[in-house]
Amino acid sequence: MSQSVKFWFDVTCPFAWATSRWIKEVEKVRDINVEFVPMSLSVLNDGRDLDEGYANMMQAAWGPARVFAKVATEEPAKVDELYTILGNKVHGEEQGGKKGFGAYDELIKEALADAGLDTSYAEVANTEDADEALRAFHNEAIASVGDDVGTPVIKLGDTAFFGPVITRIPTGEEAGEIFDAAVRLAQYPYFFEIKRSRTENPQVSNR
Repeated sequence: MSQSVKFWFDVTCPFAWATSRWIKEVEKVRDINVEFVPMSLSVLNDGRDLDEGYANMMQAAWGPARVFAKVATEEPAKVDELYTILGNKVHGEEQGGKKGFGAYDELIKEALADAGLDTSYAEVANTEDADEALRAFHNEAIASVGDDVGTPVIKLGDTAFFGPVITRIPTGEEAGEIFDAAVRLAQYPYFFEIKRSRTENPQVSNR
């Protein structure tokens, strides 16, 4: 029987990107059914006292998150493909870390076109038209796992966790074995957290 996986992401987050690419590897070696759903670091940090640099990054992150919310509402089957295309531009081609409202506008339009989607979806990036839907998707993730988290949030069966946080992308059977271990932990109702200090950022560039 296929294993159900629900994966909430913010496309600007390199940690979510690394974990998502692991899940895409798992798809090759395990019978899983993955649903990619947007959440938003901009929503998560809305109203918080942030340093200027990070606050400007959160301004930029509103645009792509809103577009994903619109696409997820109207053409949910295209979210996976669009995430791969835009994520490759942002992380694989090292075009992330942008600052200020509208900073991702051109990348969004390029990705929509590459995914065969109507580029009019990009029009919601700098408006609040998709904010209700975006917050609903985001709040579903938070309700599943708790509020002391970021992205990604992954739900394995009935249990959701923040993470796993990885900096390299396992492939082949190793990807499958790590997934098996995560599923087994999720099956134990009293498991909550494993953590250690991180020594590197995600290594996901194509260059």
